[in-house]
Amino acid sequence: MTSLERSLIIQALEEDTGRGDPTTAATIDSSIEGKAYFLAKASGVLAGIDIAKEVFVLFAAQSHRENLVRFRSVGKEGSHVSAGEPLDEIYAPLDAILTAERVALNLLQRMSGIATLTREYVKRVQGTNAKILDTRKTAPLLRPFDRYGVLCGGGTNNRYSLAEMILVKDNHVAANGMDIRQVLDKLKKYFEADAHPLIPVEIEVTSLEQFRIILDHGGNIVSRVMFDNFEIGKLREGMAMNAGTFETEASGGVNLHSVRAIAETGVDYISVGALTHSVTGLDISLEIDHVPV
Repeated sequence: MTSLERSLIIQALEEDTGRGDPTTAATIDSSIEGKAYFLAKASGVLAGIDIAKEVFVLFAAQSHRENLVRFRSVGKEGSHVSAGEPLDEIYAPLDAILTAERVALNLLQRMSGIATLTREYVKRVQGTNAKILDTRKTAPLLRPFDRYGVLCGGGTNNRYSLAEMILVKDNHVAANGMDIRQVLDKLKKYFEADAHPLIPVEIEVTSLEQFRIILDHGGNIVSRVMFDNFEIGKLREGMAMNAGTFETEASGGVNLHSVRAIAETGVDYISVGALTHSVTGLDISLEIDHVPV
C-alpha cells in the first residue's frame, strides 16, 4: 500500500463519512464488535481486496480503534471468483464496518470489474505477441486503483502520467501544420538541450504515408509508433513496413470482437481505453455474519 493510495482512501472516506453517519449512530452501539464477509454475487476476477480491507483500517484509525480490526484472508488478488463464493472476513467494531462499507465496496467492485474485462481481452490475444495496454482514460484520482485492476487481469500498464513518455498525438501533429517532419525536428532539438533527459517517444500515425516519414527520419528519436484506427489490411501493411524497427501499438476501434484480428497482424501492444473509461463493476456485497449478544 503506497502513501498515495492511503491518501486517496482517506479522501474517499471524507467524501462519504466526513459529516457523520446518523443512521449507524442511532442504531448501533459503538462498543459492539462483529464479523462480516465479502460475497461475490457474480463470477469474475478479484482485484482490490487488500485495498478494500485497508478502508476499514483507515476508518477505524480515525477513532483510534484500528487495533480492533482483523481479517481472515480468503480471496487472492487476480484469482477467478464464482457467484456465491464467500471472500475475506472482517472482524471489527460493527459501527465501523457499516459506515465504511460503501467506500470499500465501491473500490473493490470497480477494480474487480476492470480486472474481469481485462482478463477477457488477454484471453482473446493468447498465442500472439500482443500485450493489452490500459490508457490514461481513468476516473480522476482513481488511477492507481484502476491500473492495479488492469494488472490483476493480466494486462500491462501504459504511462502513468504525461511526464513518463512523450506521446505525440494527432492534435500535436495538427498543431504543427500536419507536418511530422517538423515534429521530429522539434523533438531532436528538445533532446539536444541538457535540461531534458531522454525518455521514450511514441508518435501516433493515421496513415501509412505518415509512418513512412517516421521510418525515414525518426530512427534515433522514436521508440514506438501508434497506429490509430487502422483497418486490418493497412495495419498488416504497417507491420510489414516496420519489420521490427520500432515497437508498435494499435489503438482505436478495439473491442472484444476485433482484438484478436488486430493482435494477429503482429502488433506489439493494443491499447484499450474501455478497460477503465467504461467500467462495469463486479457485483460484490458485504454481509454481516455475526453479532455477539
